[in-house]
Amino acid sequence: MKNLIQSFILVALTMCMFKPIDVMSQQLDNVELQRMTDQDQDQRKNRTDSGVNIWIEDSIRRVQLKQLIREGKVITAKDHYNAALIFQHGTDTIDSGNAVAFMKKAIELDSKMDRWLLAAAIDRDLMRKGKPQIYGTQYVRSKDESGWRLYDLDTTAVTDDERMLYRVGTLAQQRERERTMNLKSIFDYSAEQGSVEATLQLIREEFAKGKNSTYHVSESEINSYGYEFFNAGYDLEALSIFKLNTELYPKGYNTWDSLGECQLKMGKKKEAYKSYKKSLKLNSANENAKKILEQRK
Repeated sequence: MKNLIQSFILVALTMCMFKPIDVMSQQLDNVELQRMTDQDQDQRKNRTDSGVNIWIEDSIRRVQLKQLIREGKVITAKDHYNAALIFQHGTDTIDSGNAVAFMKKAIELDSKMDRWLLAAAIDRDLMRKGKPQIYGTQYVRSKDESGWRLYDLDTTAVTDDERMLYRVGTLAQQRERERTMNLKSIFDYSAEQGSVEATLQLIREEFAKGKNSTYHVSESEINSYGYEFFNAGYDLEALSIFKLNTELYPKGYNTWDSLGECQLKMGKKKEAYKSYKKSLKLNSANENAKKILEQRK
């Protein structure tokens, strides 16, 4: 009996000893690397930063990243993803090769990682080596600098199904993106005219032209235009833009969400709740609309 009790005690002690070790073995994402990645992305969203300044900051981040790698501090799937993203903005085939390698490792560690970055890294690495891309993620300035074009593409290397798996879109979608990238900006038109009404009229006319339009009047572009005024405090102008967007894109849940936000800010609660209900009906996963409608109760 004494030996049996001692055995139980030994097993219990062993379990206690290994439990903390198991918890400690769960690696955490590198906070410093995440901060660097956030800076990388924020700089690219900030239109006021010059290309030269971004290039300098990119160079500094790559130096810092290489130090983290030498210190063995790039461990988790997210760490490898962040490293790939920073290397993706490098300047040579060594950087692009590293982006491919780190992104492959990220997916190996976590299959749920965003595969788009791997496709983009592979394409950019091929482009840097003077070879055609295979997924279709890279766009370059046309030879006469008049606009953008899809970089040379080997259309036979992967299928459209594979492209969809990597979230890069089909060949047809990529060609359409090439077209929209070369469309004129409604922001520029608005600045030149100094009139929201004139711009709204232009949007209506261009929308009616469909693929023959010369201005970028997509749902997201119009929404961004609306937020330019919304964030600047010009609520009436923003309201008219958001309303037009719901008319042109009635099935876009985000357009209704934006309209609801503007209406709520202006104290038009009844209209706002209707807009949020419409948004939620179009997309039951819209957490923002759920939150607003729940607060109403």
